[in-house]
Amino acid sequence: MAEVANPRSAPQRLPQEALLLAADVGGTHARVGLVSRQPNGASPVTVLRYQRYACAEWPSLTAVLQHFVTYLDAPAPIGRCVVASAGYVLDDAIVNDNLAWPVSIRDIRDSLALDQLAVINDFEAVAWATQFLTDADTLPVIEASTPPQRGPVLVMGPGTGLGSAVLLPGQPHATVLATEAGQIALAPGDEREIEILRLFARERSHVPFEYALSGPGLRNLYRAICSLRGTSPALVEPNAITHAALMQTDAAAVEAVEVFCGLLGSFVADLVLLYGARGGVFLAGGILPQIRQLLMASRFRERFFNKGVMRPFLQQVPVRLMEHGQHGVIGAAGMAIAGHAAAG
Repeated sequence: MAEVANPRSAPQRLPQEALLLAADVGGTHARVGLVSRQPNGASPVTVLRYQRYACAEWPSLTAVLQHFVTYLDAPAPIGRCVVASAGYVLDDAIVNDNLAWPVSIRDIRDSLALDQLAVINDFEAVAWATQFLTDADTLPVIEASTPPQRGPVLVMGPGTGLGSAVLLPGQPHATVLATEAGQIALAPGDEREIEILRLFARERSHVPFEYALSGPGLRNLYRAICSLRGTSPALVEPNAITHAALMQTDAAAVEAVEVFCGLLGSFVADLVLLYGARGGVFLAGGILPQIRQLLMASRFRERFFNKGVMRPFLQQVPVRLMEHGQHGVIGAAGMAIAGHAAAG
């Protein structure tokens, strides 16, 4: 099902080369926009059309893009497309176990008669878009003790997977470093987390942070905590677990979210130190906006600062929460226009 996110106001007539089809594809939603190269305030592009699709309700990404184009009423034919997706490109395919379906680059290009199709990492796109955010677009999680500094900006967030990228300021354009930080080995910070890791390690030889810090990861935490409590899991879906934690109706769900937030705070701080992210942190992904109330009351802040002699450094790093929204689409289009998205 397509969710229309902005009205279909009639745009001015634009030349074909000024238009770009941009898609931000995750495991749960595909966000698609028709973008023009005209600046819009701080942003270098204007989103003319935008829709969000539930991936599970569509047979392929090609079908999603065809639907969007069919009902687009575009002011000119579209010859260029950029797709921001988790995973990596191997030959003709985008490889990612979290996507709802296999993605064929050739099928998209041929079906939409595109002259050019580029593929980038989804968190690369979100990181690029953070250049154009204002404080009004985000919510503070941790305020810095000093004014913001120029430096690398960390963008990370749990959703269907655990994405992460780093924006490196530069001229004439910034550079985005795509990472697979979610695959770093899970590091427990207290006895309970050690117990959980022991259970996880029985299931697999390598336990990455993504195995705990994602939608499926929250489910993994919940099941492990139920096991440690000697109870049977009553909940299955991550949304049900977060809802039960918010409503305080399931003790294991409450603890699972508490552990989730604590691990997240520690891991975010590790990445800040790894990349020297003086420019700050943006927390994205589909889960955190849903549990903002619990996140703010959790041990996230305590664990973020619990890095020994590096605490004073971390106190200078602001952490803000952002809604995913159109930012992936804007970032993907901006990267393509700036020449940072390789055509396939």
